[in-house]
Amino acid sequence: MADGKVVTCPSCNKKNRVPTSATGKPQCASCKAALPWIVDASDVSIAGALDTKQLVLIDLWAPWCGPCKMVAPILELLASRYAGRIKVVKVNVDDNPRSAQVYDARSIPTLVFVRNGSVVERMIGAQPAPALSARIDALLGE
Repeated sequence: MADGKVVTCPSCNKKNRVPTSATGKPQCASCKAALPWIVDASDVSIAGALDTKQLVLIDLWAPWCGPCKMVAPILELLASRYAGRIKVVKVNVDDNPRSAQVYDARSIPTLVFVRNGSVVERMIGAQPAPALSARIDALLGE
């Protein structure tokens, strides 16, 4: 299986694979627009997924969690809105207990913002898009 996830370019609708681990910013192979960067990570791959200069939003979730299911489409929307500026890393806490422990996911969803490998903000529980956008804007200095 190839590393990463296939996303559709918001500018030209071409499909592109975005890597789980990369230090740059993903861009469309066709039109060169910034791509939404939303990836799945595991206990094994999370260090590589966090190795970026971009602001990272870690989503600690579980498939049985109703609030987690409500947040998922919001995170996809935000990954598109902030393409080239944030990376969303999704971690299933049931399958990745070490990451859940490291990022103190006592309740899910837990959203952890990381910059240069350090936690800069935590949000617990389902958050509406405007609240998440406001937090992202503040962390990006916008």
